[in-house]
Amino acid sequence: MPPFNLETCARPNILALQPYRCARDDYKDDGSNILLDANENAYGPSIDSADVSNAAPSSLIAGIDPLGLHRYPDPHQHEVKQLLCNLRNTHVHTPKSITPQNLFVGVGSDEAVDALLRCFCTPGKDRILTCPPTYGMYGVSAQVNDVSLVKVPLTQGPDFSLDVPAINAALSQEADIKLAYFCTPGNPTGSPLAKEDIREILNHPTWNGVVVLDEAYIDFAPDDASLAELVAEYPNLVVMQTLSKAFGMAGIRLGAAFTSPPIAKLLNSMKAPYNIASPTSALAQYALGEKGLAIMRGNRAKIISQRERLIVELPKIEGVGRLRGGTTSNFLLYEMLNKEGQPDNATALAVYERLAEQKGVVVRFRGKEQWCLGCLRVTVGTEEEVTRFLDSLRKTLVEVRG
Repeated sequence: MPPFNLETCARPNILALQPYRCARDDYKDDGSNILLDANENAYGPSIDSADVSNAAPSSLIAGIDPLGLHRYPDPHQHEVKQLLCNLRNTHVHTPKSITPQNLFVGVGSDEAVDALLRCFCTPGKDRILTCPPTYGMYGVSAQVNDVSLVKVPLTQGPDFSLDVPAINAALSQEADIKLAYFCTPGNPTGSPLAKEDIREILNHPTWNGVVVLDEAYIDFAPDDASLAELVAEYPNLVVMQTLSKAFGMAGIRLGAAFTSPPIAKLLNSMKAPYNIASPTSALAQYALGEKGLAIMRGNRAKIISQRERLIVELPKIEGVGRLRGGTTSNFLLYEMLNKEGQPDNATALAVYERLAEQKGVVVRFRGKEQWCLGCLRVTVGTEEEVTRFLDSLRKTLVEVRG
């Protein structure tokens, strides 16, 4: 037998790693479940079905040519980057324009999360700042890279705003913080962060680090909410976005990081040579084109309508407590109440499990997150899915609360 010992060969921080988990680790989709757990777009991708169902294989979507798949894809993705710039150059926040030189595109936003850690943080030495409750992959990627966390909680819901004095104090007093990750609208909170708060942190007088805004859900917020174009003003700002949410393109795994040209150059130098597949690029160009944007906006309107419906209907159900977060995403965060009328994790967990196991409706239990006692996060689905969810939740709360 060789003397191989995994426990002593692998890096200790990887052996101790707790991977990112989702509800589908517990509940597999058999085709009959309603999936309201992962904040996908239930109305589907930003693609006209007629361009798919009636197309010849060689022209399924303009730009996808099976006969050309023996060639490596474009390593620069200029066309995708330009379309992203066209979308975000609103000139609401600055008269300056962003160009493809301000862009890194990767395999979802998660590639950018990891690339930034590898770019700026020395393993075992540097740290990042996060504001819980927030997206779990910041912490997972940090541990993979042997980078520790400094946590400054958001203020309590429903505002879930940045505690700017505490953040700036940490950036002043804590050693070796290189990155600060902020999610807006927040996940799992659904609450937007104030532009003035972001600016105040960016203008910190002594901190030498990078502010990272994760805008995965920005297209469900009011128009022109994105701060992506502000990277033309601040050399230490990164704004991450994705086509997975409002565009309904989670399956192609395409994310973007808007930033200053020097940082973009570093990130593009680090990436794998051909990290964006040709079919992914072609589908992204379609989604970001005129027809795709029209489809996205139409589906977004349907989601917002169902979001408003949930806001009206959920408080009418006995056992549903307060809306704990904001209303600028495609999900909502609500308390589940015990028989005494108090938010309660045991009740919320029981509701989560019964909904999935007995009703085929998968949501997300978030009760262990900061300020989220007794909370479930519910993705806004189609009209039919919302109807089934409301009916299932009503019955399940009666069963759980007795």
